Amino acid sequence: MHPLETRQPATSATPLPAVTSASASASAAAAVAAASGSALDAIPPQRPWPEPEPAEPSLSAAGATAGPGPEPGAGAGTRGGLARVRGRLPSPASYPFAFGYAVLLLVTSLYSEYGDPHTVSALLRGSSTDVAHLSTAPVLAIFASALWIAGGIASPYAMVFIFVLATLERRIGGWRTAGVFLLGHVVATLATELPVAVSVLAGHLPASSLHRLDYGISFGLMATVGALAGLLAPLLRWAALAVVGALLVQDLLEMVEPLAAWGHPVALLAGIACWPAVRRVRLTPKG
Repeated sequence: MHPLETRQPATSATPLPAVTSASASASAAAAVAAASGSALDAIPPQRPWPEPEPAEPSLSAAGATAGPGPEPGAGAGTRGGLARVRGRLPSPASYPFAFGYAVLLLVTSLYSEYGDPHTVSALLRGSSTDVAHLSTAPVLAIFASALWIAGGIASPYAMVFIFVLATLERRIGGWRTAGVFLLGHVVATLATELPVAVSVLAGHLPASSLHRLDYGISFGLMATVGALAGLLAPLLRWAALAVVGALLVQDLLEMVEPLAAWGHPVALLAGIACWPAVRRVRLTPKG
């Protein structure tokens, strides 16, 4: 579902190489991720991490200080910063959905890298959300296609995805974040694959278009980016969306991969449509 996520004819039995070229949607997600990072302190966390207070200077038996104590606030700022960073990293307790999804993508990425090439190729073909699979096993195709990511879990694209997912989960919770992701994934997939089916029936596309290799997380990522933008301050929100919109328009003009180029704006709009729902969420911080 993304130019970075390999789309090849389903008849290929050779290993599917990871594509490492840059993409508009990855840059767009990075833009919102960077913007949201500066606004994280304005979003109440589900589990706050209190900053440690500076220790009192120790006293000797004679009542005098045992030695020069630390500068007021020295080290507390560093410890507090590390605590805040630790509180934002996905963990089973604080961000179960983002953490679990990250682990799942790590497993599939490692297997696609080191597993049997023919088995990996067969799994990717079976996970494709092309028209052929959507018409026979739509639920399996939808969920299986979101289990893979091009470039592996260590790619910048994956890092942006995990950061955006954890940030949104921090604000609206795991189940709602999963719902936003799934909404964008399903809506954008259907919006791009159904026209292919109609075009094949009308004779405008060959029958081979029904068996395109189509998998990945980019549609879900764009939906979470769109939803997360609605939680930012107005100036930051519209600036981030302007950058994202410009990059997606460039993707449309270049039209390297038509289905992905059209699917990403659709997924972004699906996330934006969630603004009223995500803004009503008021999570109770965990003690």
